[in-house]
Amino acid sequence: MPIDPRAADVIDPRSRSVIILLLISAFVVILNETILSVALPPIMDDLDLAETTAQWLTTGFMLTMAVVIPTTGFLMGRFSTRQVFGIAMTTFTVGTLICAVSPAFLPLLAGRIVQASGTAIMMPLLMTTVMNLVPPSKHGMVMGNISIVISVAPALGPTISGLILSFAPWRALFLLVLPFALIALAFGLRRIENVNEATSQKVDVLSVLLSGVGFGTLVYGLTGISGGGHGGSDAADAASGGAPAAAIVCLVIGVISLALFGWRQVLLQRAERALLDLRTFATRNFSVAVALMVVMMGSMFGVVVLLPIFLQRVLELSTLQVGLMMLPGGLAMGLLAPFVGRLFDKVGPRPLLVPGLVSVVIGIGIMSRVPDQAWLIVVGHVIMSLGLAFVFTPLMTTAMGSLPRRLYPHGSAIVGTVQQVAGAAGAALMVSIMARISSGTVAAGGDHLEGIADGTSAAFTISAVLGLVTVVIALFIRRNPADAGDAPVVTGDAPVVVGEAPASADDVAPEGGAGPTREMSGPTDHDDSGRTVVD
Repeated sequence: MPIDPRAADVIDPRSRSVIILLLISAFVVILNETILSVALPPIMDDLDLAETTAQWLTTGFMLTMAVVIPTTGFLMGRFSTRQVFGIAMTTFTVGTLICAVSPAFLPLLAGRIVQASGTAIMMPLLMTTVMNLVPPSKHGMVMGNISIVISVAPALGPTISGLILSFAPWRALFLLVLPFALIALAFGLRRIENVNEATSQKVDVLSVLLSGVGFGTLVYGLTGISGGGHGGSDAADAASGGAPAAAIVCLVIGVISLALFGWRQVLLQRAERALLDLRTFATRNFSVAVALMVVMMGSMFGVVVLLPIFLQRVLELSTLQVGLMMLPGGLAMGLLAPFVGRLFDKVGPRPLLVPGLVSVVIGIGIMSRVPDQAWLIVVGHVIMSLGLAFVFTPLMTTAMGSLPRRLYPHGSAIVGTVQQVAGAAGAALMVSIMARISSGTVAAGGDHLEGIADGTSAAFTISAVLGLVTVVIALFIRRNPADAGDAPVVTGDAPVVVGEAPASADDVAPEGGAGPTREMSGPTDHDDSGRTVVD
């Protein structure tokens, strides 16, 4: 095992090079997620597809992410860092090649599914590796750099896509991504060193099946409720006819499967064989951060889905214009992220989260008026994006930094899964609200575009109200002592373990502590029975 660099307050050159390579690779795969957002109409025209069929290119991607992400905790325990990176980038590269040469819809869909499988592994790998390599006092700074990738890549996607589609066919989008993926794969396999080594851990097949069925059918059902993407009619029909029966059945199957999955993980945790270790939720800060993330992603993702619809249908803007309108907010978020990361290392999460979430609410509130002036929408989107810059880094850093080191892979997998499921739920909720209000406006004598405007305004208003809930939740998030450089103190009902000889570098208390303790990699930890030993 390599020496734990957290023993020092610096990031060594080897660790820095690993993080940079993973950041570049993550940028490529995240850029791919949004680069197709404005390309669906050209694909529909070229392959003669209906809208409900073409939407599977995005729905299938989301479903695959929801199924694969929960398995990443096991993958990062079973295989070495270089092996997991190779699996992720090779899978993504193969999927990109399939998409670039696809002559018809089904091969294109298959390529998107393969792409999503690699993408689902990359972000948890990046998060886990950073938490292992970076000293706690530098977590905010490095997470700020990750926020640049998370915010700038999606913002550039629609803009780049609009530019390319103005003079080239849609396959050029994948041909653009392919060489960058190949370069990242080649350099990564050559330069990335192992943070962890491969183990003999065996996969529990039943857990994989329950996870795939549970998360897959749940996301399918949530997206199906809105009537978009897989067999639904238009928004008005979805509003008047209610959720499709197939979506409701999928929701029921998903909930039951996930309940069985959770029960199975509790049993396997006793032998350290869980596919997704749920003991992460025994850590208070992690649980509160995940709860905040659920509400925030649920409210924000609806805005992300509905805003382009409003801009293109009501304001009749082109895809390139829409991409350019979204660009300032994404760039502002990316430019602010490093500053927020360094500020987090000094002041902790709460002084950043509360004003950031208030800014998000204000930005969504401005856009909820859906003004005819496009510049006001840009202003609202920039204010929302600036607020998100103060949210993502503190939230992710606090959640992951509160866990013991052995639970980092499972924590990152849970965070990624929550983002997918909450995003799907938020999109379904907001689209359904928009559709119902829109159908009511049309029934009262208004035209279809007026209905979309009214429905979008109502959905954004509800999103802003949900944003106020996140402000309240943020008040319960504490600063992790390790992030502040404080010495944790063993308290609570569990026996004190001060003075026990540590088994590894993971067991050494941070500098300034009273002595070695068990698994002192975060401010809150648990012994084998799950009892809190550090608060």
